[in-house]
Amino acid sequence: MRRYLTRKILIYLLTFFLAVTIDWLIPRFMPGDPIRNMLARVSVASNASAIQMMYDYYARLFGLDLPLWQQYLNFWKALFQGNLGISTYLFPTPVIEVLKRAVPYDVFLLVPSILLAWYAGNNFGAFAARSKRLDNFVLPLSYVLTATPYMWLGILLAWFFGIVLGLFPIAGAYSFSLRPTWSWTFLLDLLHHWFLPFASLFIIDFGGWAIGMRNMIIYELEAEYSRYLTALGAPQHLIRRYAFNNAILPQITGLALKLGVIVAGALVTEVVFSYPGIGYLLLAAIQNQDYFLIQGCFLFIILGVLIANFVIDLVYIVVDPRTRRGMVGESA
Repeated sequence: MRRYLTRKILIYLLTFFLAVTIDWLIPRFMPGDPIRNMLARVSVASNASAIQMMYDYYARLFGLDLPLWQQYLNFWKALFQGNLGISTYLFPTPVIEVLKRAVPYDVFLLVPSILLAWYAGNNFGAFAARSKRLDNFVLPLSYVLTATPYMWLGILLAWFFGIVLGLFPIAGAYSFSLRPTWSWTFLLDLLHHWFLPFASLFIIDFGGWAIGMRNMIIYELEAEYSRYLTALGAPQHLIRRYAFNNAILPQITGLALKLGVIVAGALVTEVVFSYPGIGYLLLAAIQNQDYFLIQGCFLFIILGVLIANFVIDLVYIVVDPRTRRGMVGESA
């Protein structure tokens, strides 16, 4: 067990190093200049020499006047100190503060939609696999749902429920007349703005989980052990329970990966509804060529995916006896 965990940790550390290095390189291969972009938004000076002086000042401030190798070393040094730099797009706000403001919205939106869609989709898919008549209805519906683009469904929901019926707001996380507080007025307004983005994510994810579980259940029910149990006269509910327990394993993996990218936000959905999560923030950072904010957003994504994969490795040890037997064989 100890050798297994040590090897896994080393693999994850190496993956983290390579992924963060790529994260640092990608913005610097993008066309454009973040400082000139920032000055174009905030500078009122028309004198070329004054603009150049401001450019040189900000280049030194952000450390972009140094050679690339030195920028890279400074990046790792700052990272280990918990410093992700200062955003050029939202100057002078530190990147870590910008991310802290966006992450709660992503968690509030994505955790309920992912967990509820996973639970409902898996149970509905497993139930549909038992009935041919129900399966003939569920399968086409699930394919339609999972093939529907998030953006299209979000626009459709916003148009129908927001504009035609006027039941829900179609932009923002809360009304512009309010300020974030723990009052019931603000929390109810937050839920009012949250519902349509949540519904668009839930509906599409529900179809995907239902298809996956339906296919896995059918495969497990046709496996040799299911036929053997049937020949022995085992009750159908017992066979279905074994089939469900085996079919749920890849679904758990999918759930972990979904939860791992929560910090990436739901880019398309957040853009449609102007929802202030990290996905919406990442798009703004790319559009404004903000190296440091792009690095910070992708760093959160990298950490989320790696932590999710590591957790799922540990979960498999608990829920799948075959994994434990493999580890015993390795140590032997």
